[in-house]
Formats: sequence, C-alpha cells, structure tokens
Amino acid sequence: MKAINWFKSVGVSLVALAAVGCQAEQVSIHDPVMAKEGDSYYLFSTGPGITIYNSEDMVNWERQGRAFEGQPDWAKDVAPEFNGHLWAPDIIYNEDTDQWYLYYSVSAFGKNTSGMGVTTTKTLDPESDDYGWEDQGMVIQSVPHRDMWNAIDPNIIVDDEGDAWMSFGSFWGGMKMFKLDETWTKPAEPQEWATIAKRERSILVDDAEAGPAEIEGPFIFEKGDYYYLFVSYGLCCRGADSTYHVAVGRSKNVTGPYVDKDGVDMNKGGGTIILEGNEDWYGAGHNSIYNFDGTDYLVFHAYEAADDGLQKLKIAEVEWNDGWPSIDQDVLDEYQSVLIEE
Repeated sequence: MKAINWFKSVGVSLVALAAVGCQAEQVSIHDPVMAKEGDSYYLFSTGPGITIYNSEDMVNWERQGRAFEGQPDWAKDVAPEFNGHLWAPDIIYNEDTDQWYLYYSVSAFGKNTSGMGVTTTKTLDPESDDYGWEDQGMVIQSVPHRDMWNAIDPNIIVDDEGDAWMSFGSFWGGMKMFKLDETWTKPAEPQEWATIAKRERSILVDDAEAGPAEIEGPFIFEKGDYYYLFVSYGLCCRGADSTYHVAVGRSKNVTGPYVDKDGVDMNKGGGTIILEGNEDWYGAGHNSIYNFDGTDYLVFHAYEAADDGLQKLKIAEVEWNDGWPSIDQDVLDEYQSVLIEE
C-alpha cells in the first residue's frame, strides 16, 4: 500500500502505530494547510485564533497554540456575526521580506459578509526569540449585494514572474483571483482579476444567498509546465451528510483557463475528481498540496463515521500519471494522525 510505504519513508514505526491504534486521539482539524521550517512541520487550521500544531514526522502532532490570542481588530466591522473562529488559512514564506505570511478568513456561515487578512512572523518556531505574529490587517472584503463572490478561503501562488496572486472563494460566482502588490497585503494597482472556476447558479437566487453552486477552497500548485487548480465540490461540515470531494484542472497560465482531463473549462463546470469520501469517511476535501523533500503530499480533512462525523486530518502521497495527480483512496483508512497530549 502506498500509505504504508509513506509511513516507512518518514520513519514512523508501524508497530507503534498499531499499538496506539484506535486508542490514540487523532487530530480534529478543518481546512488544514502545512509548512516546513528546518526539521519541523507546522499545521494551521480553522479555529479560534487559527489553531497551530507541529510535528517531526507528519503523523504525531502537538498543539502549539494560536496565531491570535483574541481576534483581529477589524473582524466585527466586516462580519457582525463573527463568532471568534478564523477560517481556512494559508501559509507561505516570502523570500523578499524573510517572513512567513499567514492568510485567514473572517465570516459568518453561509453569508458573504466576509474578509481576508494576513498576519506575519519571522519564524514558525515558537521557541525562537523571533517568533511572534503581527497582524497586517484586512486584504480585501466582500459585501452582500455588491459582490457576487465570497472573500474566504485564501490561497497564494507566486508565478514564474515573481508576482503573488491570491485565489479565493466559496459558492456565489465561484473562485476568483487577483494580483497582490509588492507588500502581499493588498491588491496591486491597477487591479488584475480573473474568475478561475465556477458552477451553475440560477439567476433567480438572491445575490445575498450562497445558492447551489457548491464550490470552494481553491489551492494552486505549480508542477512542471502547469499550474494545477484544486477545488472542493459539494458540502462540508454536515457530518454524515457531507458531500465534499476534490476536483482538479490545469493551465499553463496562472490565471487560467483551467481545464480538466477532458478539456472542459472549470469556468464551465469542469474538474477531474481525484478524491471522494466513502462509507467510513464522509466527504473528504478542502485540500492543500506541497512538495517536501522531493515528494508531493495532499493535506485535507475527512469526516469519520465512527466518530459521529467529526473532522480528522488526512495526508496522502500524490502520484502523477500523464501529467495528472492521483490519490490512493485507501489513504482514508491507512493514514491516522496521533495527537500528542502535553
């Protein structure tokens, strides 16, 4: 099994995994993103203040704390119903400023009273004197009846010209993208925007409603000659009724058009499905993807049937065939994180 081989490759004892087995508490996580600094891996997820974990092997994870002790100063102004949970982060290192940039979302569920902000730190190592998050404020917001997009689920990609682009979006008019300025904290001027993926939405749906266009969580990954756009179709956060699944398209241009294996534009409902849930793991999605030490990994969450549909961390090795990614569905059962209690 690919997942078993992966456990061996990162030095995890299968005997130890079997020993903890069902007794070990897994990492319960939504919308995970990951970074590596030195020999340590860091996970960031939706939660109060953005929840942070660290690990040396991508299996055993320890809680590190939060990026925010409270909440961003601007949160309630943008989303009056904001409940303290910061959503769907993205983490990226900026070589020009020698800092890590952690993007995050503020919103109320099912509404596009939303905004995306960014906070920075010189290191991810909490033991370093240089560790400490400094909020840079809001990057952009969406306003009901003004915008047909939702300012959540940010992801940053740096193109071959060295320009940073933010892709984002959930439901409404689909996945959007704009170029960031040199500070990576606001749109570049003059502004450059693109729509990169969307699903069918009736014109009869009120513009302030999310509607039936079930698409969110864009993540762009460059490999070879292509940029690959991963999105989540379906519904999250509903336990046994979750229908999340991951689809992908590719383009030679960062702004698209992104097309699937059959050549269908993702702006016309295209997208090749590479990951779905099963009877033991309801909806799987909201992924990120990375290359660590020469291997590509898909990081995502899935809802565990045996735990009343509670979300759990999953990590899968990505295989590439004829220029397209594939995931061994067995990883849903084979990868199990271990939460290290203090």
